[in-house]
Amino acid sequence: MAGTTTAGRGDRQRESSGPPHRRRLWPPRPRAVAGPAAVLVLLAAVTLWLLYGSDWLRVEQVPVSGTSVLTPAQVREAAGVPVGEPLVSVDTEAIEARLKRNLPRIDTAEVTRDWPHGIGLEVTERTPVLVVRKGEKYVEVDKKGVRFATVSRAPKGVPVLKMAVSRPGSAAASVRRFGEDRLTRAAVAVADRVPAPVARETRLVTVGSYDDIALELTDGRTVVWGSAEQGRAKARALIALMKAEPDARHFDVSVPTAPASSGS
Repeated sequence: MAGTTTAGRGDRQRESSGPPHRRRLWPPRPRAVAGPAAVLVLLAAVTLWLLYGSDWLRVEQVPVSGTSVLTPAQVREAAGVPVGEPLVSVDTEAIEARLKRNLPRIDTAEVTRDWPHGIGLEVTERTPVLVVRKGEKYVEVDKKGVRFATVSRAPKGVPVLKMAVSRPGSAAASVRRFGEDRLTRAAVAVADRVPAPVARETRLVTVGSYDDIALELTDGRTVVWGSAEQGRAKARALIALMKAEPDARHFDVSVPTAPASSGS
């Protein structure tokens, strides 16, 4: 009788072995999870203590940059930075708002955290392009038309703004129609466009109406500018006219394509 074949033994082995054994997956032991979690909690607690509870990351210094007329002491006082408080809790936006509210001369302010102990204050001051006489003092006006400071004397090289309300039916009517603020902004726009060599010699900007703005130079020469429109073209025309007619006393660039001069 023939013996059992290899193929037969293999079949019986597969039948007797049954389905393949599956390894049971057990949930991780509580200790395996609690270890990393405890470390994270500890790190969070240490971080919070460093930021808020320790003396290592608190405000000790308030450096100031960008001042010209203002002093760093004035900026610090206006900012009201809470020295001694945790650096992370300082409200930088509130400090910026206080600076602009308390010091109108400041145009822009940037407040930054200088780790580990400083709050930096970087300011940009407004620059006057005109001054308005107010009694014995002068109000400075920047290129945006903002009246930001009152000074006892006009800054050197900054012209005085004059509203010529005495002219019948001119400036008075314009003030009623446009408002003094708008007329002031128009005069500011003109002063900002005047060529630098002429601007240095301009002592008076007179507003007769919205379309009648004129300049008076330190040597008595006058420039009829007209409205604030076409400022660049008028500036180019004025420079060319002054070069072509150096002895003229009166210049008119209200129509920049047809400038005129007179007097000698």
